This record gives sequence, structure tokens and C-alpha cells, in this order.
Amino acid sequence: MTSSASTKKGRPLSTLEGFVCGGIAACIAVTVSNPAEVAKTRLQLQGELAKDGGKKVYNNAFDVLSKTWKNEGIRGIQRGLAPAYAYQILLNGSRLGFYEPFRRGINKFIGRSADEQITYTSVMAGASSGAVGASLGNPLFLIKARMQAYSPALPVGAQHYYKNAFHALSTIFRAEGPRGLVRGIDAAILRTSMGSSVQLPSYNWTKGQLVKHDILPANSTATFLVSSSVSGACVCLAMQPADTALTRMYNQPTIVGPDGKRRGALYKNPIDCLWKTFKTEGVRGWYKGSTAHFLRIAPHTIITLTANDIITNLYKAARDRDRED
Repeated sequence: MTSSASTKKGRPLSTLEGFVCGGIAACIAVTVSNPAEVAKTRLQLQGELAKDGGKKVYNNAFDVLSKTWKNEGIRGIQRGLAPAYAYQILLNGSRLGFYEPFRRGINKFIGRSADEQITYTSVMAGASSGAVGASLGNPLFLIKARMQAYSPALPVGAQHYYKNAFHALSTIFRAEGPRGLVRGIDAAILRTSMGSSVQLPSYNWTKGQLVKHDILPANSTATFLVSSSVSGACVCLAMQPADTALTRMYNQPTIVGPDGKRRGALYKNPIDCLWKTFKTEGVRGWYKGSTAHFLRIAPHTIITLTANDIITNLYKAARDRDRED
């Protein structure tokens, strides 16, 4: 092996390579986690802005899944799966693809080594890469949330019926114009930035501690699983209130204002949503669907980050082997 080959072997993934690997990993994860996302969405909308809790259609996450399966079948518990795939490719592809370039760039900007793991630059990189993904994927998350909320048997919240993702996009665009497709983008950036700011830093920190103290080897599946489990718990705690605000802002009905423009009938922005929810439902309103959220976030984070590490390592090994040949 030549010295030049040795130098190339350790080259980190490019942004495009990281985007593709992250997107593949996210699609694997969303197939498993989407039913819990349907349950979370419906629980977050149940009793919306009702001081007495409103009519209780679902008792808990498992009750949502049971009733949805009974009344709507597999199609019901996997509602919104197609836009969920597309959204996760954009979100996690961006989050995982841009994270390292952002982190290394921020490190260089402050005069530190690009390879050095620094907590606050990792948090900044995670939040920034998450904001990019959330912005790109906002229209997809919007239609995903509305499709998951729709139930012909046991509806909660405003109901929006779409035949498929393309019908949803065209319907919203015709009715509300481009503004309709970017509704809730501020809440999406807040939600994803909060989650992303802790997801990869907590994952990398946990993995580093496991390796540093010789608890688990660096590239074992067990290391990936333990690290991503800790990361999933951190993400769930960080983003739950913003996630509830996002779901409600996306799903709220629209009205035509005095200026002739369509706008949300209930909330002006995520802060307004959180405040109104707190006033009528208390802190518990922010954490509606938290069990379902964890049931989604935990396996989703575990599978995404574990699969991403495995896919990345396999890809790098194949790429570098080809170069050596």
C-alpha cells in the first residue's frame, strides 16, 4: 500500500456521501417508527385547547394503535408513510450529512482542530444541520402530520383528507399558495434544532465514553445500540413541547384574514401555540403523546444512528478498498 493510499483511507465522508448514507438509514428506521408517530400525532391533537380535556377518544399510545388497527388496518397505522420516507431522507440526510462539515468548519473558525470533539461546537453543528433539514423537509412534514391525523373512524383535531402525498401538496398549494407549504416552518426549525442539538452530541459523547473506559469496542453493534438509546432519551426530553406545537400548527384549520390571506385559525406561531396550550391544558398539554413520542424516537434514533454507522463503515470500507485496488 502506498503512502497516498494510506492518506486517502482515513478521509471522512463528503457531504453528499453522508447525506446518502444518512437518508438510507433513516428510511429503514421510519418503517418501524411510523405507527408510533401516528399514535403520537393523534394524542397530541386530542382535547386540543379544551380545559376539561375534551372528549377522550384514545386512552394511551397502545390504545391508539389497537383502535387504529381494528378500524383502519395496516393502512391506518402506516398513514403518511410515503411523505415520511421523503421527509426523513431530507431531514436525516441533511442532519447526518451536514453535521460533520458544520462541526469541523466551526472548529476551524475558532482556531481548534477539525477532528477535536468539543461539546458546544457539536451542539451548534447539530442544531444548524437540523435546521437545514427541517427547512427543506417542512412541506413533507406538514402533509405527513395531516395524513396521520386523519381517521375516518375515530377523528381527533381538524381533519384533512388527501388521496396521497401528491394530492396533498397540490391541494394545499391551490388553496393557500406557497405560504401554505411553509406553514409552521419556524416551529419545525425550533423542534428539529432542539432535537438535533442533543442527538448527535449525546450519541458521540456516549460512544466516546464507552470506548474510552474500555466498556465496549469502538465499532461494535452493541456500542452503536447503547449510544443511540441514550441519545433517543435525550432527544425525546428536549423536543417534546416543540413537537406538540408543531403538530398542532400543521393540523390547525385555516381561515381568510381581513387582508384576504389565509392563516391558521388557532395559532400565530409556535410560542403562541405553546402559551395557549399551557393556559388551557397546563404543562401536561405540552407532553401529550410523550409515551408514543418516546416509542417513536427511541427505536427511530437507535435504528437511524446504528444503521448509519454500519452503512457508513461498509461504504467507507468498499470505497477505500476500490482505491487501493
